[in-house]
Formats: sequence, structure tokens, C-alpha cells
Amino acid sequence: MNDAEHAADKRIKIIVGVVLLLWLVLTLIFGLNEAYVRQPGALPLPILVGVLTPVIVFLVAFWTAGPFRDFVMSMDLPAVAVIQAWRFGGLGFIALYVYGVLPGLFAWPAGLGDMAIGITAPLVVLALRRRPAFAAGRLYAAWNLLGILDLLVAVSLGGLSSVLGIGISDAITTFPMAQMPLVLVPAFLVPLFVMLHISSLLQARQLKAAGKVCGWTEPALRCESLGSMHKA
Repeated sequence: MNDAEHAADKRIKIIVGVVLLLWLVLTLIFGLNEAYVRQPGALPLPILVGVLTPVIVFLVAFWTAGPFRDFVMSMDLPAVAVIQAWRFGGLGFIALYVYGVLPGLFAWPAGLGDMAIGITAPLVVLALRRRPAFAAGRLYAAWNLLGILDLLVAVSLGGLSSVLGIGISDAITTFPMAQMPLVLVPAFLVPLFVMLHISSLLQARQLKAAGKVCGWTEPALRCESLGSMHKA
């Protein structure tokens, strides 16, 4: 990487960092002002917009902005998988169900799905570190697709519970998910995790098309042919 490429790479990383920070700040401001709150039985449009808008912006930027696309395609896949390990925090949804804060219709699927991805994330990281060609395998693709599916199911069930007012009682619905601090989950973390999964899938597709994959193995870059990878 020459000086110009290094400067461009540093610049796009700064821009992405600033955008993420501004997004988080805006989400906090909207949350504190209860901009996501809707009456029980109403379609939670603000949260749906909060989930979908960042993902749409990400996809548009990927397909139209070359520097951003290069940034996405050069992301360290093991590091991305490490971030997904935080989803073990889905255990909190189940705890909130036990304490009568969230309905089981939402809490159990969302909690168990997130925990499954969080628990398996270290195994994915280990596989990517030991065998870079794992990134182009079907098992890695399936893990990312299941991670996206879990998030889609959680958001769908949360919206369904809100519209239909389904819960343990009239007082126990997904209403708290529209308030601080829980609103940070659907309005910030969910779209962030979706974008990370999509980034992984896009990079994996490119790696598979190239016929070999490279990964950072201290202290040097190591490349591995797909032919050496066991079918997953």
C-alpha cells in the first residue's frame, strides 16, 4: 500500500467512525425524547425506520462509493465475528421476561437466537484464524445468514407484539423496547449487527470467487487455497 492509498484508507476509517458516532448520538437523543414511543396497538414505525434506514444507507454507500466498498471488503473477518459475540447479551431479554418486563413471545426467540450467535462467535473466530479458507465455506455463510434471520425474527416479533398487544398482560408488552435504554438495541445494535453480517457475506463471496483466501496470522499474511478447505 503506497502513501496515497494509506492516506485514503485512513480517511475512510475516520469518516466511518464519525458516522457511527453521530448515528449513536442521534439515537440517544431520539430515545431520550421518546421519539420511538408509540401507543400500544400502533405500528412501531419509528423503530422500523430506525432499523431499516441505516442498512439501506449502508447498501447504497457500498454500491456507489468505491472507497467505502474497499473498506468493507478489507474488514478483518475474525474481528467482525468477535463483535457478534456481544450478542450473548440476549440473555438479558430472558431475564426481563422473568421479571415481567417483556413478553415471552418476543423475549425467548430474541434472547435464545442472540445467545446462539454469541456463543458460537468464538468458534467462528477460531476457525477463521486457524483456517482462513473457512470464510468461503458454506458453514460460515450459514452462520451469518442465521445471524441475520435471528435479528429479523426478533424485530418482526417485537413489532407484532406491539401491534397486537400480545404479552403476559396488558401491562407487559414490548413497549419498553421503544424507551431508553432498551431502544438502543433495535435502533442501533440490530442494524449494526446486520451490516456486519452482510459485510462478512459480501467479503466471503469475493474470496470464494478469487479461489483463495488470505488471513492475518502473526506475524505475516497467510494465504490458503480453497482446495485445501474441507467442505463444510
